Formats: sequence, C-alpha cells, structure tokens
Amino acid sequence: MTHLPPPAEELRLLDTELRQLDARRALLLARRAWLITALRPPVAPLPPPPPVRRPETTAPRVQNVLLVLGGALLTIAAIAFTLVSWGRMGIAGRALVLGAVTLAALGSPVLLLRHRLRSTAEAVAGLGLALTVLDVYALHEVALPDTNGLGYAAIASALLAALWTAYGLALGGTRRPTGEAAAPARLTLRLPLPLPTALAAAQLPLILWAAAADAGAPVMTGALLVTAALDTAVALRVPVRSVCLVAAVGAYGLGGWGSFAAGWLSWTATGPSAVARAAALLLFAAAIALAAAWRLPDTNVATWVASAGGLLTVAALGGVPRSSLPGEWTVPGYLVCAVAVLAAVRTRLPEPMRRGLALAAASVQAVAAVWALPPVAVALLGPVARVGRIWSGAPSTAREAVTPVGVPWPPYAATAPLVLVVVSTVLAVAVRGTEWRPRATIGASALVWAAALVLPAALDIPYWAGMSALGLTIVAALAYVARSAEPRPVLFLPALVSSVSLACLSLAAEGTTLGVLAALTVLFAAVSGRSRLAPVAALTYATALACAVGASLGWQSPYIALLVLLVPVVAALLAARLAGSPARVPIEVTGAVAGLLAVGLAVPDPPLLALVLALCAVIAAGTAVREDRRPAGYAATALFVLAAWVRLACWGVGSVEAYTLPVTVPALLVGAFGRRKDPLASSWTAYGAGLSVTLVPSLLTAWIDPDWPRPLLLGVAALAVTLVGARHRLRAPLVLGGGVLALDALHELAPYLVQMAGALPRWVPPALAGLVLLALGATYEQRIRDARRVREVLGRMR
Repeated sequence: MTHLPPPAEELRLLDTELRQLDARRALLLARRAWLITALRPPVAPLPPPPPVRRPETTAPRVQNVLLVLGGALLTIAAIAFTLVSWGRMGIAGRALVLGAVTLAALGSPVLLLRHRLRSTAEAVAGLGLALTVLDVYALHEVALPDTNGLGYAAIASALLAALWTAYGLALGGTRRPTGEAAAPARLTLRLPLPLPTALAAAQLPLILWAAAADAGAPVMTGALLVTAALDTAVALRVPVRSVCLVAAVGAYGLGGWGSFAAGWLSWTATGPSAVARAAALLLFAAAIALAAAWRLPDTNVATWVASAGGLLTVAALGGVPRSSLPGEWTVPGYLVCAVAVLAAVRTRLPEPMRRGLALAAASVQAVAAVWALPPVAVALLGPVARVGRIWSGAPSTAREAVTPVGVPWPPYAATAPLVLVVVSTVLAVAVRGTEWRPRATIGASALVWAAALVLPAALDIPYWAGMSALGLTIVAALAYVARSAEPRPVLFLPALVSSVSLACLSLAAEGTTLGVLAALTVLFAAVSGRSRLAPVAALTYATALACAVGASLGWQSPYIALLVLLVPVVAALLAARLAGSPARVPIEVTGAVAGLLAVGLAVPDPPLLALVLALCAVIAAGTAVREDRRPAGYAATALFVLAAWVRLACWGVGSVEAYTLPVTVPALLVGAFGRRKDPLASSWTAYGAGLSVTLVPSLLTAWIDPDWPRPLLLGVAALAVTLVGARHRLRAPLVLGGGVLALDALHELAPYLVQMAGALPRWVPPALAGLVLLALGATYEQRIRDARRVREVLGRMR
C-alpha cells in the first residue's frame, strides 16, 4: 500500500520542485541568449552624422545691427546737411527742410508700430530725436543768433526733455507685475528710447543755467544736488527699468560730484556765511541720500547709501564750528558730530538706515583715532632714543623726555587724549549686549591706555610726575590683569609696552634706572601666574637690572656677565617648578637668551669667558636632569667643550688634538651607550661624528706638518680604528680609519713618489696608465665581481 504524505508536506514538495524548474529555465534562457549573440555577425558602427552648420547670430540681432547702423548714418548725414552741406540753400531753408523731415521721422513710428515693426520704429524714432537737436541748433542760428549760448542751451535742453517725455508717453506702454507682491508693477514701453533720452537731457538745464549765470561755486553745487535729487525721485518712483538705470547713474554721478564740491566748500570756507552755505548744501546732499536709503528695496545698497548720508551730515555739522575754533579742535568737533549721529541708531528707523548711520559714525571715530596716533607713537617710541644716552641727565619735563632730538612734537597733541577717551567711551557704551562686547572692551581699554600714555607729554608736566603717571598706568593695567576672570594676552600687552617705555625713560638718571627696573621686575613677577608673558618680562627686567647694577658698581662687562648668569639660574629653577605649564618654554628661552648675553659680555676676557661657558654648561646639565629635557644635555656638552677650548687657547695650546679629543671621547661613550640600548643602530650614527671630529682635523694638520711624529701617531690611531672596525664588523670605524690611514700613508710616500716620477722618463706614466687599463679590461668581469663582493661585505656591517 502506497504511503501518501500529508497535504501540507505535499504542497511544500511541489513548491520546491517548481522553484527548481524556474531556476533551471532561467539558466537555459540566459545560455540561449548568449549563444544567439555569439552567432550573430558583428555590425559595423554607423558613421557619425555630418556636422550641422549653425548660424553664428540670430535674425533679430542682425536686424537690430542694421537698424542702428542705418539710423546712425542718417543722423550723420543730417548733421552734415545742417552744418555744411546742400549747395546754396541757407540755414533758414535747411531749417525748414529739417523741420519737415523731423515731423516725418517722429510720426513714422506710429504707423510702424501699427504694423508691428517695433525695431524699425525705434530706429526711426532715434533719428527723429537726433533731428530735434539739429532743429534747435538751426533755430538758434536763424532766429536767435545773439543770445547767450549757455542760457539758450539750458532752455533748449529743458524743452527737449519735456518734448521727448511727452512723445514717449504719447506712444504709451503696458504694465506687467513683477515677481514680488510688494514691488510696484513695471511699465514696458512700446518704444523704450524717448523717455531715457529725455531724462538724460534733463540733467543739463540746471547745470547749464548755473554756468550761464556765473553765480559761483555754491550755485553750481546746488544745481548739481538739485538735479541729483530729481534723479533720485525718478529712480524711486518711475516703474521703467531703462529710465531707472539712467536716473540711478545721474543720481550717483551728480550726487557724488555735488557732495564732493560741497565738502570742499565747507573745508575752505572762512566766513560764517560761507560756512552756513556749505553746511546747507551738505545737509541737502545728506537728505537726498537718507531719503533714498529709506525707499531702496535692496538692504545692502540702502546701508551704504545711509552711510554716505551719515558722513555728509557729520561733515555739515562739524564744519560749522571749525571756522571759529583753533585748528587742533577740528577733528574733535567732527568726532562730537559723529557721536551725535550715532544716537540715531537707537531710534525706530529702518534697520538698513541704522546700520548705515552706525557705519558712518564708526568710520569717523576710526579716522579720529588714527589722527590721534602720531602723538601716541612719539610718546611710545621716543624714549627708545634715550638708550644711546644712558645716565646723561634727567630732563625737566615729560615732553622733553619723550621727544627725540630733531623730531617736533605734534601741535595738535593736546587734544589727542580727549579724542581717544571719547572713542573709548563710545566703544564701551554703544557696544552692549552683542557678541562684539569683549572686543569692544579690549579696544576701549587700549584707547584709554594710549590716552594715559600721551597725556603727561601733552600737558607738559614735570619729568618725575610723568614717570609717576606712567608707573601708575602700569600698576593699574597689571591689577586689571590680576583681577580678570580669564587671563588674555591682549590685556597684558598695554602694561608690557608701557613698561618698556618707562624703562627707556628711566635711563636718564642712575638711581631712577635702578629703582624702575627693580620695581618692574617685582611687579611682573607678582602677576607671573596670570600670563605666560609676565615671567618673561620679569626675567628680562631682571637681566637689565643686573647689567645696570654692574654698571653702577663700575664693573667691567666680563664681571657683569657673572651677575647676569643669575637670571638663567632663576629661569631654570622656575621652569623646573612649572612642569606642564605653557609658560615653561618662554621662561627657558628667556633664560637661554640671558645666558647668551652673559657670554657676549665675557668675550673681552677669555679666561672669564671660559668660566662663563662652564657655568652655562652646568646650568644646561642641571636642566637635562629632568626626563623631558634630555636634549639640553647636548647643549651642556657643547658648552663644556667650548669652555675647554677657550681655556686651552688661554694656555697657548696649539695642538689640534687637544681641542678635538675632549669632543671625541664623550661622543664615543655616548655612541657606545646608544648602541647598547639599540643594537640595530648604525655605526655611523653612533661613532661617525665622534671619530670624524678627531681624525679629519688631525689629517688636515698632518698634511701641512713637516715633522714625522704627528703623521706616525695618526697612522697608528687610524690603524687601530680600522682593526677595531674589522674585528667588530663596524662600517664607520673601518671606512674612516682605513681612509685616514691610506691618505696618511700617501702623504708620507708623496716625496718619494715625486722623486721617482722625476727620475723616470716622461713616457713611463702614460705607458703605465695604458697597462693598467689593459689589465682592467682583460679582467673586467672579475673586477666587477670583486667590487660587488666588497660592497656586500660593507653592507653586512653596521
């Protein structure tokens, strides 16, 4: 009896068989497709289509070019006809003919527009506009030959502007909305040429009238500004793009020209009436700019235009008191006006206008601060000139102390501190609650410091009072640094710069120098934990104090060097206590510089120089004891060697080995210790430098030494080095020792070789050379194998 599986199991088996059949069928279909493709003959690729020549320009462009050229040629012909041509016909007859042609040219565009020939109509209209200008000229020549040319041109340009405007409006246009809902709809003219041309002609009437009236620069400036105001109104109100473009060019060009002219009038005005006229013109120009900034949709452009309006306002208001005040109060007057303009930033004006006014006020304040910098530079850098006149006598006043010889004191320096204080106050008050607050605080502090620096010289107080004031400024700055929550190098710089100026000023008298340098050392040491520059300044002033003390005691410079060495000792001890601090490296660098200064001071006395070098080596060796300052040991070794060399030179030792062996022995010991720690280290790294220091100088000395002991001893030493290198298979001793031994032997055999060469006939050396070449050629391959074998032997060495 056949066993039938359950229905579920049978269904699973059927599904499995069907999936296998589908997979087999897919494989067979894929194989069939590949066979069909393989049996199909290859098809040659189709040739590329021939290039299609396209026209280099479009039909409308060709049409526009032809129309423009035709209109230009007709205009030139009309000008020639009006001025110099057409036989015996007088100017009156030509004027009548021109009038008729003008009417025809101006009326033809109406018919052309009805037939939708817009480009042709525009070209003919341009010709008609040009003919109207010739008609005006002909009218002047026929009917009004005796009138003023500039006055007639002013009236004619106004009439032409009105005529062209009426003509352009009569042809009409269509309005179309812009992309923004708030922007006004744009007007598209059927003929875009008449209205922009009319606006261009409207730029001339007032300017020509002012030139014809010859009323002076104020009237001409007013004409420029009024025309610019009209252009601004047209640019903001008329919804025609081409007209807006012409109006904007006129507004910026004539407005800038008029503003510059008004500013020049204000700067050169001498009487109250002239100052008032110039101020009125500048205020009018400022009103134009501010009104434009109020209506401009582009916020960036509105900001810059409002900034120009603010600058013009400051120029207008600041020029009024300038004529009645002394010259040194000119900049403070403009600065006060800029501060007054800055008050408008707190009003409810649009944001672009407030930004522009703030930018204008900030620009004036920046210029005022730069104006006040020369007295600050004199007060800051002037004392440096006293470095060359140490202890030459204390001056009587602070101004005399800071003013170098031959450099005049700025006459306006009395108002420079006031300007700096005003700008710093504005920075501290105006910049509140913004991300610029920390930077504004730093800038205000720097300006107050600059004012305090220049104030003693500006007031011309006594020398001791100026020194005291500068010292109090340094104390206040350091106290601010000590109490600040977050130490910043920027806050420390004013105190540091002031201290340099004070130190230079103190060089006038001996007692003052010692007292100031000691006080500065103590002050900067007291705040050494608040800035990484404070310990550097303290050590620097300590170095200067050591030099000053030595000079005060009458010591010579080599003995002063011993006193200066106290600074590197203090720097090394302080750096050891500040492990991991960012101030450690600057302290160590300062100590190293002080050590170099001590070495330089000890140069005139060689025995004392050897002592100073040895003491510096001891300090460096003490620094190298720390784990993270092991490289200082190299400096200590170099200083010990230099000290030994100087001492040998003082004893009159002339043997070169006496100078090189103190270097070679420690170097070889260090190399041996290094190879014990790192067996894979190269012998060149371990012993190359130590052996070269003695072998090479000794070889050079032996070549010029006529006696035999030195070459003999050098040969023995080189032989020993070579044998040691061969015994331990070390490349550096083998190569260096062998090379020096060969050269030393050549030096010893050189006289005999010279004698033998002199005894031989002259043909012998060439013959020997030929024989050598023949031998080398005959055994070329063997020589190559020998060279490779030598190279492999050296390569296996370390």
